[in-house]
Amino acid sequence: MAKGDIVDVVAPGFRCSEEELDGAHSFLMSLGLTPRVPKNLFRGHTLFSNTDEVRMRHLAEALKAPDSKAVWCIRGGYGSLRLLPHLKKLRTPQRAKAFLGYSDITSIHLFLNQFWGWSTLHSPVLDRFGGGRAKPLEVKEVKDVLFGRIRSQEFLKLKPLNEAAKKRRVVRSSVLGGNLAVLQSSLGTPFQMRLRNRILFLEDIGERPHRLDRMLTQLEQTHVLKGVQAIVFGDLVLGDEGERRKLWAEVVHRFAKEQNFPIFRGIKAGHGPVQRILPLNTPATLRGGLEGALSVESGGR
Repeated sequence: MAKGDIVDVVAPGFRCSEEELDGAHSFLMSLGLTPRVPKNLFRGHTLFSNTDEVRMRHLAEALKAPDSKAVWCIRGGYGSLRLLPHLKKLRTPQRAKAFLGYSDITSIHLFLNQFWGWSTLHSPVLDRFGGGRAKPLEVKEVKDVLFGRIRSQEFLKLKPLNEAAKKRRVVRSSVLGGNLAVLQSSLGTPFQMRLRNRILFLEDIGERPHRLDRMLTQLEQTHVLKGVQAIVFGDLVLGDEGERRKLWAEVVHRFAKEQNFPIFRGIKAGHGPVQRILPLNTPATLRGGLEGALSVESGGR
């Protein structure tokens, strides 16, 4: 991307406040980009930012627009899942573009990665920047990745969670994934994640330890993990310190111990206090050992 390029702003799930929307507009302008926001992006105070039909129209127009270089989601929440059958009816655009968001937006990432073959960016949503909550590191990474100043994102000092991860082996693959609850909702649908020869990234927020255990157990029992090369955990955010300890000690470590592929934690991406950009569906290299490391190509922007 370059200064002056158009960025289409979409709201596939929930809405944000008008102040955050104005702030997001100002943030994109501060990057030297040209934000394009539909006049009727939001409609009243309904469950979603707008009706399914309007949200889908905004998304389709943004993805197909020949004059924009990126599509950036204003917020996550819930709603993207409902748009997937309509997305499947679209013809794949001839030119890929940057697509940014996370959380509920995982549904759209997975679709673009698997059906259209696009690389996308698991990144903070725009209301985080518009609301002044972004860290300086996040702003710097946005500039570096979008404007092609760096070739890859590096995630160092990853903690191995099982014996397979402690071995000094190298996995060369690509990363798929995002929010665990959203990925779970894809199981048994035409949009189910296909993980053979992939590295799976998982993050989540607000789920009790027993609910996360249930999600991971379902991944095991549906055999969706067959052929996966590795799993890397991002932030799993819980409010209670006691429940956080149970999550890692009783849930994740139990799950990791039972797998024969490497599992790591330590990716600062997701709902945590620091939300780094993680490119999806681009070449990635994961190095095992007592301090794991993941290098992911940023992809052409």
